[in-house]
Amino acid sequence: MAEQQYDVVIIGSGPGGYVAAIRAGQLGLKTAVIEKDPFLGGTCLHRGCIPTKSLLENAEVWSKIQKSKEFGITVGDIKLDWSVVQKRKQGVVDSNSKGIEFYFKKYKVDSITGWGKVVDAKTVEVSSEGGQPKTLKTKNIILAMGSVPKDLPHIKSDGKRIINSDHILQIDHVPRSMLVIGAGAVGSEFASIFSRFGTNTTIVEVMPQLLPIEDEEIAKEFTRIFKKKGIDVYTDAKVLSCEVTENGVKSTVETKGKQQVIETEVVLSATGRRPLTENCGLDKTKVKLDQRGFVQIDEFMRTAEPGIYAIGDIVPTPALAHCASAEGILAVEHIKGLEVRPINYDHVPNATYTEPEVASVGLTEKKAKERGYDVKTGKFPLTANAKNKIMGADGGLVKYVTDAKYDELLGVHIVGPKATELIAEAGVALALEATSESIAKTIHAHPTLSEALMEAAEDVAGHSIHKP
Repeated sequence: MAEQQYDVVIIGSGPGGYVAAIRAGQLGLKTAVIEKDPFLGGTCLHRGCIPTKSLLENAEVWSKIQKSKEFGITVGDIKLDWSVVQKRKQGVVDSNSKGIEFYFKKYKVDSITGWGKVVDAKTVEVSSEGGQPKTLKTKNIILAMGSVPKDLPHIKSDGKRIINSDHILQIDHVPRSMLVIGAGAVGSEFASIFSRFGTNTTIVEVMPQLLPIEDEEIAKEFTRIFKKKGIDVYTDAKVLSCEVTENGVKSTVETKGKQQVIETEVVLSATGRRPLTENCGLDKTKVKLDQRGFVQIDEFMRTAEPGIYAIGDIVPTPALAHCASAEGILAVEHIKGLEVRPINYDHVPNATYTEPEVASVGLTEKKAKERGYDVKTGKFPLTANAKNKIMGADGGLVKYVTDAKYDELLGVHIVGPKATELIAEAGVALALEATSESIAKTIHAHPTLSEALMEAAEDVAGHSIHKP
């Protein structure tokens, strides 16, 4: 076997692994990344964030063209060429993947294709089909294997009629009808994509609201707009069974004690993901897994095995690409011996790229109360925002959650156009321990959507200028 010595070996090249590798290269650490797929970027780039958002952008263009008459623009018959949609999506993915290859070369990061398996705290073995195994000796290991779609115990995806988030990205046509199981970010985004392309879409969520991790009032406004767009919504509901037929799937859905059968061409199972921690040699180390298979870590991403770190979807932190990237940088800088600060997971933003978009950072009103805060809120409806009207959007809401005693911001929640861009201002505000007064006194350009952030902050004190 060939043997090489590294400062850091990273298993997985997703947004956690590849960002960690680039940072390690910047710091002068001899680094190798092991990736099981024949391309770099992991699930986010190839089966998640990037291809999904590319399809969402296509859906946005399609939707705008259909509304063009409202803006005084008449177009001819519009047609959808799904093959071109998929080709454009793949072009975006390939461009980003080549970008990672460029940065690996720039920072002298070795990329090794194969299945990485931990032999001990200082050794990783890489095996590939038809190739000789490689042994990598290293001072440190970062586990970043990511996650895969998780089926419900009683509903298994078959890749044809019952599909998961991997399968749907490769679908060769727009289905006539679809039932989506799960209304988290993944399920809601695909419902938003295909409903705009003409799919008769139903979404079923076992929790009392769509987007269960979001603030209740935000979810309520989101659901109102979703329904207005023609999406059938069932909350507090369960899919009891899915029977594949010759022409589609018969799904039995239970809601409010009653059962009904919904027939669709396909069913999308979007019920979460599981960490990819099996068959990685962790049983030969002191690395500990919880009962769900997640790697247990401390505030610096260290496992119970000295020299082995874990980041991203395999640890019990928010399963978000930007969170994984921050964890990767933290782990590498800790390995280098730099002064580092643990991640404040309350300040990790959530972003859902549906129409309308939803974004948040910090605590919901419910969570803030559970933590004992004397909560004061401020709200501003986007129906009263001039830019929102100019854009012809369907509404939305900005909501602040603050500590009544000190006026410190605890959480900011947005539903509406460009919410995923607007949330960055709120993230900076929370990081700087800003007050609602400081946001309210910050002059925002007019007319912009960001004015709604100022107005919601003003509303905390009861003096929003344009609130109805």
